[in-house]
Amino acid sequence: MQNGFNRRSLMLGAAALPMAAAAPAFAQQATITGAGASFPRPVYERWGQAAREALNITLNYQSIGSGGGINQITNRTVDFGATDAPLPAAQLAERNLVQFPTVMGSVVLIVNLPGVADNALKLTSEILVDLFAGRITRWNDPRIVEANREIRIPNLPVSPVYRADASGTTFVFTTYLSRISEAWRTGPGAATSVQWPVGNGARGNEGVANAVRNTPGAIGYTENAYATVNRLVTTQLRNKSGRFVQPTLATFQAAASLADWNKPGLAADLVDLSGDDVWPIVSPTFILLPTNPVADRVEGSRNTMRFFDWTMRTGGDAARRLEYIPLPEAVQGLVRASWSAVRDPSGRPITFA
Repeated sequence: MQNGFNRRSLMLGAAALPMAAAAPAFAQQATITGAGASFPRPVYERWGQAAREALNITLNYQSIGSGGGINQITNRTVDFGATDAPLPAAQLAERNLVQFPTVMGSVVLIVNLPGVADNALKLTSEILVDLFAGRITRWNDPRIVEANREIRIPNLPVSPVYRADASGTTFVFTTYLSRISEAWRTGPGAATSVQWPVGNGARGNEGVANAVRNTPGAIGYTENAYATVNRLVTTQLRNKSGRFVQPTLATFQAAASLADWNKPGLAADLVDLSGDDVWPIVSPTFILLPTNPVADRVEGSRNTMRFFDWTMRTGGDAARRLEYIPLPEAVQGLVRASWSAVRDPSGRPITFA
């Protein structure tokens, strides 16, 4: 297995490689506006850079958190919203939205522990919950030392960092905590925003990454690409099968291969799955598109579908370079089929090809 520095250096270099370009379909440059989850921002930005030349589409994406994305698309102030916390079927119907996944990503734990190498620290589910619940207050706690006999744990106070904004990454992470701990499930619970027992908040995956990097003794959760790009120290986790696994593309793909997409809104659940090589915190990220766009946003809806059709066809390599997992071809077909619900003000389907 590659060490963390080499893997991340490779990822940073590869992420700059161009995506395959398709011939522009229209001569005039179009702009699509979206807002929401910071979880997929790195890959959306990578796709958006390539789409300017390949599609003559400029992507204007605001990384404001899943809650903000849901609010903006509900209010129809953007062409699409983005969320890591999928909306249930009733809410989609009530808000006249279609929901579809674009890519799968992984939540990892990042730490700032001087002297501890990337992916050297092992965290059991019990230790992880107690760190964020405030029941473990120093890193040299006997339980952590016992689980990590091979390394030297510094004597530092534990400083948890969490998302201060309504966040799909928080939804995914707290869903995991709720599944591994009854106390967490009946306490803070799983949501885009929860009452954290201890710690300090930061806005966006970017904010959490920066706060952990600047705070000795900190631990936070973030989408893997932010750890990769910022060369932050990640940890191992003990998965549902009792194995300690590292956060690598192979363990992310092991979880993704078990996805059941036969869910309303294509909301596959990849959290805390069984399997020796499975990373336990993997999730799709979703786009919300109006089924009834107003007249002046019909072209925005059309070009949003063109953009994501193109990313499904040509954006897989760019996604993998950032350690996201592209959608299987069969799921891509389900996504395109879901777009038949998007109609113009006269009731006709909005075609994108």
